Amino acid sequence: MKLLVTGATGKLGTKIVEHLLTKIEAENVIVSVRDPKKANELASRGIEVRHGDFDEPDTLQQAFAGVDRLLIISTDGEEATRIRQHTAAVEAAKAAGVGLIAYTSIANAEASQNFLARTHQVTEQLIRETGIPFLFFRNNWYLENEQSTIDAVRAGQDWLTSAGNGTVGWALQEDYAEAIATVLVDPKPTKSIYELSGPLHTQQDIAEALGQVLGRPVQVKQVDSATYTAIMQQAGVPEFLLPMLQAIQEGIAAGTLAVESQDFEHILDRPPVSLEDGLRQLVQR
Repeated sequence: MKLLVTGATGKLGTKIVEHLLTKIEAENVIVSVRDPKKANELASRGIEVRHGDFDEPDTLQQAFAGVDRLLIISTDGEEATRIRQHTAAVEAAKAAGVGLIAYTSIANAEASQNFLARTHQVTEQLIRETGIPFLFFRNNWYLENEQSTIDAVRAGQDWLTSAGNGTVGWALQEDYAEAIATVLVDPKPTKSIYELSGPLHTQQDIAEALGQVLGRPVQVKQVDSATYTAIMQQAGVPEFLLPMLQAIQEGIAAGTLAVESQDFEHILDRPPVSLEDGLRQLVQR
């Protein structure tokens, strides 16, 4: 069985490939990347590296040829760009005769009101419409997404948020990667949609866990949405990022990431790394 991972030189993609290599031979792993030169290290380990650029659709059908299972890792960027890129990938997968399409989505994608959800809703529907068997990995929220706030707290700031009591299923990318790789190599996955979510925690919970790691109390500074944006602006956050950061906080407050699931435990035969232990890893990096 030949498995192909797109975006394999990105943060999540790199981790997924590493876990695949612990489960299957390198000759059965293919990566599709925008710049093959950046994947020389993977090629040196026996992995086939193919050129596949989501902004150059003509490269994708050839990249996906002869693939049994394709993992499309969702791209970054503006909604319209992401939808265009994902559409090109799905169409190429169908044209190439891929046996199964896997995709990294968002928590509760079909019903989600999260500002990121529409891209995933459109992509999931495109994949369904191909008639090709699929796997959707609905990833909740990477703990690594909080790195800048963690760094600010370590520098003496409070844990700044406008998310109120909204809860998040944080987990380390390493756990997401291991779970995804485990399902990808399973000859008969138990289902087609996986809600990958850690235990639900509030902003107060994560601040307290970080306090345990740092050995001192961490105060939570709850502000309204406008104040949050103003503080981030004063801190030097680039203007173009401010709407996204505000939308993340608003989405958490609205409960868009409050999705409970035991899929991690079922796949990994263990719970994901705890919030405190995950934060300890991030602090030590």
